[in-house]
Amino acid sequence: MTSPATLRLRRVGAVSVPLPSYQTPGSAGLDLCAALPEMVLIEPGERRLIPTGLIFEIPAGYEGQVRPRSGLALKHGISIVNSPGTIDSDFRGEVGIVLINHGQEPYVVEPLSRIAQIVIARVEQVTIEEAESLTETSRGTGGYGSTGR
Repeated sequence: MTSPATLRLRRVGAVSVPLPSYQTPGSAGLDLCAALPEMVLIEPGERRLIPTGLIFEIPAGYEGQVRPRSGLALKHGISIVNSPGTIDSDFRGEVGIVLINHGQEPYVVEPLSRIAQIVIARVEQVTIEEAESLTETSRGTGGYGSTGR
């Protein structure tokens, strides 16, 4: 078994957030918290950029996939607009989470509340090759819903 990659990070801003953490031994994502000095209200249909107070140094060959928390989605209709959002390995700015309220009630984001999760995943860059034709498959050009599911 190979040893895990190291995720380096730095806290920034006036609010000292907890370090991201796995909530269970089998968790794929590290929870991210809201680096807010006071609560923020998100009205139904509204989007808000919520700071995490963290800058990541994601290892080369990896990306950070920012994803919604399922409990917030189910209970309150809170999601992430560009989900999953990608944090590239060469980005060194503070990570912000664009939350959206798909619910019917206003939602309050409390300081230091868990608002998203980040999954660190391997990625590979590919070589681009333009072609006159591509291989045929049984699916062909069948798009949305074409597999019968």
